[in-house]
Amino acid sequence: MRYRVLGPVHMAPRTPSAAKPRAVLATLLMQSNTVVSTHTLIDELWSSEPPRTATTTLQVYVSQLRKALLEGADAAAEESGTVQPLLTRPPGYLMRVAPDELDLSVFESLRTEGRAAYDQREYGTASHLLGRALGLWTGPALSGIPHGPALETSAIRLNELRAEVLEQRISADLRLGRHHELVGELMALAHDHPLRETLHCHLMVALYRSGRQSDALQVYHRARRSLVDELGVEPGPVLSRLLERILASDPSLAWHGEPEPRLSPVGGSGGRAAGEPVGGAAVPASSSALGGRGGPDQGPVVWLPPTVADFTGREDQLAAGEKLLAGDPAVPNKVLVVSGRAGAGKTALAVRLAHDAADRFPDGRVLVTLRDAGGRAVEPRTAMATLLRRLRGPLGAEPGADGGTDPLPSSEAELAELLHGHTEGRRMLLVLDDAVSEAQVRPVLSAVPDSTVVLTSRQVLGALEGVQHLTLDVLTVREAEELLMTCGGPRMREDPEAAGEIARLCGCLPLALRVAAAGIAARPHWTAAGLAQRLRDERTRLAALALGDLDVRSSLLTAYHDVGEEARHAFRILGLASLPDFALWSASALLDADPAEAERLTEELVRAHLLEARRRPGRLAPVRYGFHALLRSLSLEVLARESPQEGPAAVERLCRAFLALARHADAKLAPGRDRLVQEEAEPVAGISPDEVVGNAPLQWFQEESAGLSEAVRQAHAAGLWSLCCSLASAAAGYYEAGALWDEWESTHDLALDAARQAGDLHAEAVVLRSLGDLAWQRHQTSLSIDRYRLAWHLFTRHGDRAAAGRCLSAEADVLLGLGRVEQAERCYVRALSANRLDNDARGAADSLRGLALVALREGRHEEALGHLTECESAARSAGDHRWLQYARRTAAAVRTFLTSSRSASASSIPLEIRPGVWLFSPPQPAQRAA
Repeated sequence: MRYRVLGPVHMAPRTPSAAKPRAVLATLLMQSNTVVSTHTLIDELWSSEPPRTATTTLQVYVSQLRKALLEGADAAAEESGTVQPLLTRPPGYLMRVAPDELDLSVFESLRTEGRAAYDQREYGTASHLLGRALGLWTGPALSGIPHGPALETSAIRLNELRAEVLEQRISADLRLGRHHELVGELMALAHDHPLRETLHCHLMVALYRSGRQSDALQVYHRARRSLVDELGVEPGPVLSRLLERILASDPSLAWHGEPEPRLSPVGGSGGRAAGEPVGGAAVPASSSALGGRGGPDQGPVVWLPPTVADFTGREDQLAAGEKLLAGDPAVPNKVLVVSGRAGAGKTALAVRLAHDAADRFPDGRVLVTLRDAGGRAVEPRTAMATLLRRLRGPLGAEPGADGGTDPLPSSEAELAELLHGHTEGRRMLLVLDDAVSEAQVRPVLSAVPDSTVVLTSRQVLGALEGVQHLTLDVLTVREAEELLMTCGGPRMREDPEAAGEIARLCGCLPLALRVAAAGIAARPHWTAAGLAQRLRDERTRLAALALGDLDVRSSLLTAYHDVGEEARHAFRILGLASLPDFALWSASALLDADPAEAERLTEELVRAHLLEARRRPGRLAPVRYGFHALLRSLSLEVLARESPQEGPAAVERLCRAFLALARHADAKLAPGRDRLVQEEAEPVAGISPDEVVGNAPLQWFQEESAGLSEAVRQAHAAGLWSLCCSLASAAAGYYEAGALWDEWESTHDLALDAARQAGDLHAEAVVLRSLGDLAWQRHQTSLSIDRYRLAWHLFTRHGDRAAAGRCLSAEADVLLGLGRVEQAERCYVRALSANRLDNDARGAADSLRGLALVALREGRHEEALGHLTECESAARSAGDHRWLQYARRTAAAVRTFLTSSRSASASSIPLEIRPGVWLFSPPQPAQRAA
């Protein structure tokens, strides 16, 4: 081999002596046969502070490497350039490396072959191949050079791979009976890595099989002290159960065969073990976590991964599952389907149920994964073949007439027949993990009618007959915080407020919580508050929830890719819907589909647990839809990546639908209210506003208030200026009626900016008039007068006399409240004149109402009644029921007062100064100016 990175970086025939050229070499080797950009190399050498001469200096380093690479080559070959492996390729350099020239390539090849041999239970071959792979190492990966971000990541990954290979080689040796010769090596490893429970498990088994039970127990207690002192946690369930079995002298732990000799010396010394006691694989055969070959004739077949060490919560779901498993054993083919979104912990729950049910299934408990390494669904016959191999023992084949073995048949029918024969009459629990569809599992279920089955799936699998369903949702907030504090260590426990925020931002999803907690535990310089801050930005939240092979985004993407293209398109677009949830009409608008088609797509997403259906009894829309927080982040991410051009059009459709419905509802609440009308309000796809709003306009506003405010923000962000103004204007009446001051202000501030961005004076005037009403409601009298006068000025410039008149009425209300009665009366008179010139009946009713209030203030009762009569008539002409009833109520109150106490001051009447706005203690009448 010409190049080495599994230890100090080395190159034959000569390695550069300077560290930075070696760092360039290492970076190129780690991305061999791929162009590495100049920018990447500069970043690797100098990080964020490269010198001004960085590019020139890099060229010098490359030149030095090229000279070293050509040493020993003949002159002709050098001149022709045929032997130069380091080439210039824009935008950087390319290092040509043959597979047998780099120790890492050879290591990967041996590792792959060794793992395959181990999976086939060829433990002698596995030990030999994995030992050869470890023998390539000469020290920590990529040592002797400075590490930039890429090399640091590569070094961590390679050292973890070394640990994984060492772990699996030791596991193979234990299965071969080499416990005596492993003791010394394992003692050194356990000393170097006191927190690695797997190494202590291996050492305990090796000592126990070597007749040193007391030494094995001491290993446990040393490991426990290290875990408690360093991490504040107790040993996990695998180590704890192993202790119990050693104390009980469990015969299945003992070695019953003859030790097999090694095929060759095993290289490597030490390393950081990672994973379960059997290299991260599920534990096969007869219940030993570290070895032993089982089969149908050697006791129960157990092929299960260990339970999660810090399994948290799920008491109700565990109880429901245990109830099914504890049922009548004579009842055949009991099937429990555990469904839930990606990352909800379905597999962990199923494995926990299987471990806890050991006494009820004496013939075995076996798990089979229904996806391959690439996440694709395996064929039913593949699943049945895998299940058969695990049920039959080490070789996975039947003994033949000549003493050899017969291979498994390839026919699905024959496999089903064999599987039925192996499970018939036996009390077995089968866990079929991560099923993709009903069609995938039906043949397997038919082949095992006597077995109890736990199915896990991201889909509901509702078409399966005669099964029980258990839906796994996210954890409760309390459970989520408990999990974070258990897994995240002291820094998480010291900041419960940050832990609570992290739980909320992770949506209480178990996988996300574990990644967040592991991120804190693995990075001593991080704090819980710092992680919470990283998670607050929805755009980068998923990127922050990744650590090693734990990646929330990848898990969620698998569920996304499981559904068809139509459903994926709907998932992307519906991420633009309003928070926290949305009605079916919103889906119709976003997807530009009729309600039936929109419902079909949303329900498909619900079945795939990519969307939630939330029951809302008593609402106009009894079922609303919403995203889990992380799935909405994924939705927006894939939209931006896969079809960014669709987003703006979908947002505009949703905003126009909101506008049509808000105008319709507002018109029912208050006919004739002044609002922007120049922006066309398109109907919702396939639904009329009457069908959506019905006869409950106020309830519609209440249910859609959050979405309406969000639509204003979306329209503003998309630069839909006119639409933004119209939406805010259509919602203003509801905000006023509901005293929603903050929503009123935030939406109208955006609308005012939108009007000015568009240069639309009329829209600016409408928004200012509404903001004046808001200031009046908040008793900000000076601000309200300023806004009304500016709005009047803009309306007058625009030629809208009716709207200008309404501004005068509004200003008069403020003046009247300040006791400036004469000024108020003049404003009301001017407003009424403008209303009548423009045939604005609704505005005239408002002005007449104001003149009636002035007359009452000054004791002119009959005049006030006359104005109220005219107000009633104007409201009737406008078709405004609210104002009509207001005029009648006020006139009746005045008449009642006058009849009962003519001597009292009319100013003591509890007046309703506008529909729904009362003044119980009005100020005394102000004296007119002389």
